[in-house]
Amino acid sequence: MNEMTLHLMYDLLKLVEYTVFGYLAISCLYIFVFSVAGLFYRRRHSSVAMNQNKIAVLIPAYKEDGVIVEVTKMALEQHYPSEAYDVIIIADTLQKQTLSRLKELPIKTIEVAFENSTKSKALNGAMAVLPEHYDYAIILDADNIMAPDFLVKMNAAFENGYQIVQGHRKAKNRNTSYAILDGISEEINNHIFRKGHRVLGLSSGLIGSGMGFDYHLFKTMMQTVNAVGGFDKELEFKFAGKRIKIEYLEDAVVYDEKIQKASDFSKQRRRWLATQFIYLKTYVIPSCRALILKGNIDLFDKAFQMVVPPRLLLIGMTFLISAVYAVLTLINIQSHVKVELWLMNLGIGVMAFLLAIPKSSYNRHTLKAMLTLPSAFMRMLLLLFKLKGANQKFIHTVHGTVKN
Repeated sequence: MNEMTLHLMYDLLKLVEYTVFGYLAISCLYIFVFSVAGLFYRRRHSSVAMNQNKIAVLIPAYKEDGVIVEVTKMALEQHYPSEAYDVIIIADTLQKQTLSRLKELPIKTIEVAFENSTKSKALNGAMAVLPEHYDYAIILDADNIMAPDFLVKMNAAFENGYQIVQGHRKAKNRNTSYAILDGISEEINNHIFRKGHRVLGLSSGLIGSGMGFDYHLFKTMMQTVNAVGGFDKELEFKFAGKRIKIEYLEDAVVYDEKIQKASDFSKQRRRWLATQFIYLKTYVIPSCRALILKGNIDLFDKAFQMVVPPRLLLIGMTFLISAVYAVLTLINIQSHVKVELWLMNLGIGVMAFLLAIPKSSYNRHTLKAMLTLPSAFMRMLLLLFKLKGANQKFIHTVHGTVKN
């Protein structure tokens, strides 16, 4: 191997080191900035609205026989006037006995059928046959339970002029280590991508459920959505492109069933990772163009979020690389990026998460659940090599199978 080849390999290694460090450092710093901003979020106290708008509560239910009847009954127990809202179950591949039980309730049931089912198809199919007299639409998952005052608070936000409002989705169950970690992950995202973003004047992120829209805006926008998974992300980009702000309402609570076992974790995260890569590829160039030519920071921010790795992968990779550099330093092997920089980057990442975790989660149950983190990290790392086809068919996670 001649001297020129050695120099080329040396320069290539140097480039790789700086690139990896720069990527993870910028990602950690991004999360940290919004985590700190989230500390300054002030809860919007919902005043009593003068007008009680007509609301459609849309609940797509694909093979959700185990939960949908009870969820529907609880959706009817809102403090909002019953004549001012309709619970609409979009029944996709439900059993006959489930449909019979639903038809006994004072709700609307719309049956749909598709060769390849998706939530966006179900919503579009339902809105195609619904009357046009609704003012707003609330989107729920089939396992979601609204707090009794959810519609009252969402309606007040609509009356305050917001066209799109994301409610506060919280964990319904904490019965396994994976459920605890999934619930904490949800709250971290609430803090960073909803509270932190709103403090700095950017749009809240959408979650896929517990969210409300101006009905006609939502119907029009959904007609352009063809997502197999992650339809909420596609909506985020479309609204950001039109400069329509998304509000976050922390005191409007929806309870969501969290995943309970490793296999469901892998299914869910595989779908999320595939969605992230698809929207990164689709919007990275248009968002840069919109930032430069139109000053559209919101759209650029949405695309940049697709660049940042998922939180578990980010902190896991930063920790592993920092550990490797620490070992190299101990055995006197020189590196281009000093170990002190890696440790500082790790500290920034860890601090971002510590600031975002709710105080109520600092307990022995969380500490026990954290023992699952290495396994969860390895699962996500391996999923990076199993993304092919993940967004070509809807990946369904079964709800209602609560394990104690």
